Amino acid sequence: MTESTHRDAIVIGAGFAGMYMLIKLRQMGLNALGLESGPSVGGTWYWNRYPGARCDVESLFYCYSFDEELQQNWDWRERYPQRDEILAYANHVADKYQLRDVILFNHDVSHAAFSEDENCWKVKAGGKSFTARYLISAVGCLSAPNTPKIPGLEDFRGPIYHTADWPEDGVDFTGLRVGQIGTGSSGIQAAPIIAEQAEQLVVFQRTPNFSIPAHNKLLSEEEKQQVRFQYEELREAARHTPDGILYDPTDKSAFDLTPAEQKIELDRRWDKGGFAFIAAFTDMLTDEQANEIAAEYVRDHIRQRVKDPEVAEQLCPTDHPIGTKRICLDTDYYETFNRDNVQLVDLKKDKIETINATGVQVSSGQWDLDALVLATGFDAMTGALNKIDIQGIDGTTLRDAWKDGPETYLGLTVHGFPNFFIITGPGSPSVLTNMIVAIEQHVEWISDFIRFSDERGINRFDVKRNAQHEWTEHVQKVASETLYPSAASWYLGSNIPGRPRIFMPYAGGLGVYRRYCADVARSGYDGFKLRYAQDEKQGVQVHAV
Repeated sequence: MTESTHRDAIVIGAGFAGMYMLIKLRQMGLNALGLESGPSVGGTWYWNRYPGARCDVESLFYCYSFDEELQQNWDWRERYPQRDEILAYANHVADKYQLRDVILFNHDVSHAAFSEDENCWKVKAGGKSFTARYLISAVGCLSAPNTPKIPGLEDFRGPIYHTADWPEDGVDFTGLRVGQIGTGSSGIQAAPIIAEQAEQLVVFQRTPNFSIPAHNKLLSEEEKQQVRFQYEELREAARHTPDGILYDPTDKSAFDLTPAEQKIELDRRWDKGGFAFIAAFTDMLTDEQANEIAAEYVRDHIRQRVKDPEVAEQLCPTDHPIGTKRICLDTDYYETFNRDNVQLVDLKKDKIETINATGVQVSSGQWDLDALVLATGFDAMTGALNKIDIQGIDGTTLRDAWKDGPETYLGLTVHGFPNFFIITGPGSPSVLTNMIVAIEQHVEWISDFIRFSDERGINRFDVKRNAQHEWTEHVQKVASETLYPSAASWYLGSNIPGRPRIFMPYAGGLGVYRRYCADVARSGYDGFKLRYAQDEKQGVQVHAV
């Protein structure tokens, strides 16, 4: 790697977004540098080492589509890939494209400021300083662990593990009494595995979540070849779906069907497993009554799977419509509570009073434990960016710009932060989609914008304030027409105390969003104030308004 500290572009993060961004920039002939806080590629999948960690998007589509050789030759083993298989794929991509040559690992970005005088970003990471014309965030939506402030947590004498920062060598819970706090996606995946090892597993449930069977399995050669043969067609179709995932679409409202027909459709999707369940009715995420039909169907299955009726009811979500929190996929999660060594503590009725040296004190008494597992998720969407001191024009920090909630233009750029891009940022479909499909669309849009700028001698862009405001209002309006805002979810930052409640992802669908982005590009990037190098030489002052 060259010793020069100046680059055409700096990319923060070396997960799937950062890797593809670096590939595109190098293909364009630009001098790009990746800065990664961890010791290797993979992003979230490097750190997510907890027991049972697995993607909830099918492996044959949770992978890049830009390289035909790559997608034809990589051999996925299971329907839903384990973390280790995903990480192996990420490392394969890094090696194939020689990305380690342009990434500095163990370089946590602490500071980035835009210099108006020098028209560049000044970045500090790992004790070093760099400059670049463009700064591109690929920090990810789910990469800043959320550790709740529970009284006495620091007093616990045993080990404490967070699912988003698991020990690299794993953990052996054999013979231990383990307490798990949290029953979101990571908790639902981890609990069955921990229960098989531990002498006792006590699951402290803050709120129950809906979970659909994954029906995971080994992929046959026939299944893999069938998809590979149709990859081009299937990939293009996925790009124009609401969430970048292919499953049987429906054109029927719940109320176009009789109760018997509703059950047949829900049965069919339940038996298949996965996210297809949420697409059973066209109005599942817009009509409370239609949603309740599906929600009660899942509750009935929970009651069938859990032997103890009282425990089953505690596991049945009643505080949010199904699908308004990211739906979970499980393998034997509910059956775990039929084990003699597993207990459920419903924190709505039996609150945690404190954690002490030997365990967890709840209203009804003490649970003595040897180890604690925090399956408490992430400071999603904005957490990883807010950890960095990012300063735009006049020293305004991104944290201050977003103090009332994140505002972006298309989820890609922010007013007052010139030459700064965010991949899958708030205001884009991001976490409501297959992230790989969303990542590819953003990286390609950013690349086209940079190419457009270079060809026309544009050396600075900024977003117009009114364009950003109108897009943010549109994002909120679209969300308000769905059931999403009715749930206290991390989509709104509800898991972080003091966070302004604003629905962060774009709920209008990936296909619709792509059309918005394409229209902006076709218009010559309407919504942006562009400054040409010629104007700079002539002393013309240009500001976005």
